[in-house]
Amino acid sequence: MLDQQIYALTEPTELRTLIEAHGWVTLVSALGHGDPQISHLPLITEPDADGLTVVGHLARTDALRHELGAHDVAVVVEGPNGYISPTMYQVGPHVPTWNFVVAHLYGRPTLLGEEETYDVLRRTVDHFEAVRPRPWRLDSVTEYARALAGHTTAFRLRPSRVVGKRKLSQEEPREVALRVMDALDGETPHGNPALAEAMRQVLVPGE
Repeated sequence: MLDQQIYALTEPTELRTLIEAHGWVTLVSALGHGDPQISHLPLITEPDADGLTVVGHLARTDALRHELGAHDVAVVVEGPNGYISPTMYQVGPHVPTWNFVVAHLYGRPTLLGEEETYDVLRRTVDHFEAVRPRPWRLDSVTEYARALAGHTTAFRLRPSRVVGKRKLSQEEPREVALRVMDALDGETPHGNPALAEAMRQVLVPGE
């Protein structure tokens, strides 16, 4: 039987890197009445916090719908992923599968006050603008931004449990996994450079 531990993603630095690169996440709250509540929102890490801590924000009406802060939640962070065709292995037998990187953060979020909420909004903008040659700043429209911030709820989550997984063909012989990586890196119908790079980091670290 395959040891599932080969897929485990547990290193805090790697989890932080995953979140910083894939900050559009899914928030799920099971309230115990009615359907589970689901929202999608931007998430960033707290760089100076001990361990893994994240902050995010959503519309105040959505936060009320989640009863945010009163229940535990799950935050799903989805990294590179994609379809793996049996033809990529160049040996057999194989069946189709899906390679992926994902993390689930569990815990009870703490709601933040007005000033902390604005700070989360400002830092979120700074994070996603950082790749631009001339980053736009929230403080360039302070009055307007603060008016909108009043309709927003920010939160901090120090996960009580984190389940991270990266399924990147580690179960295959190295030469076969490298073939899959190269196929994903090529101009094929299922080409996926981001997934190929995730595999490269696992299969040939340091290169």
